[in-house]
Amino acid sequence: MMKIGVLCSGGDAPGMNPCLRSIVRAGEKYGDCVVGILHGYQGIFDEEFWGGMDRKIDRREVSGLTNRGGSLINSSRCERMTCKEGLAEAAQILSDHRFDALLVVGGNGSLTGALELSKYWDGQIIGLPGTIDNDLLGTDFTIGFATAVQTGVEAIDKLRDTAGSHNMMFIVEVMGRHCGDLATHIALAGGCEEVAVPETKTSIKDIVKDLRQFKALGKRSIIMVVAEGDDFGNSVDIMKALKESNCPYDMRNLVLGHLQRGGTPVPADRVLATKLGCFAIDALHEGETGKMVGEIASKLVLTTFEEVLAERRNTAVAVEQLIRRMSI
Repeated sequence: MMKIGVLCSGGDAPGMNPCLRSIVRAGEKYGDCVVGILHGYQGIFDEEFWGGMDRKIDRREVSGLTNRGGSLINSSRCERMTCKEGLAEAAQILSDHRFDALLVVGGNGSLTGALELSKYWDGQIIGLPGTIDNDLLGTDFTIGFATAVQTGVEAIDKLRDTAGSHNMMFIVEVMGRHCGDLATHIALAGGCEEVAVPETKTSIKDIVKDLRQFKALGKRSIIMVVAEGDDFGNSVDIMKALKESNCPYDMRNLVLGHLQRGGTPVPADRVLATKLGCFAIDALHEGETGKMVGEIASKLVLTTFEEVLAERRNTAVAVEQLIRRMSI
């Protein structure tokens, strides 16, 4: 039997709620007391817990969470986790409340916080990859990625109707400050002609050359997907540069923004979240700590925080090349 704190940190991702449900119900099998920490790491400092101080989450309270987006226990970013004083304070609060372990659902910044916290607190810490960016090593896909791709593709499908009706080009900006996986998967599934991602250098000259070729081939509509972290700039910057380079299409831009974070989790995210939530509880009871749970080639795996955070995954380039082969 363990007292386990669970929190969601950073940007919310579809699938965090199914993950929480899995953690609570898997923990109950061991007789664990799973305590929801509200508002991410900030909830540690504020000593804010679901239903009151030190009260465990009941299995009935997580009923029906499989199809709910967002996070029941909320999520936030916390600057105090970036300094030694804050980390030491968080460690002391966790010790004062006699937590045995902490589960952190989040992305790169959240797991960085977990790694740093482990240097000040002797409790067990396991991370779960909850981010729409799909930018973490140690798992093929992160919780929330599949739903965010679905949201983007639905938007692309609707825009294609308008673009075709008006012989127009749409430049769609999606999230992804450091990783282009979201942009490339949306572009590939949406049948888009162009994509711009942080992993490769964007050439306006080359894009205009492509567009003129598309025009000569009789293409009536063009959709370009831009990751927000592209080296050239955002969708507005790229559209301005294309206009100045005599782009052959009338253009409009659309920023999907936080729309991508919300919505009902698709089945792939529900399944992944449930698998990883249960696996995280099992890992704690096997004595594991300082690791992130993930799934690679359909196999559940554990990867140290150091390995997960050593570098960002770089799979977008191969998908980008496939998009270009399909665009003609």
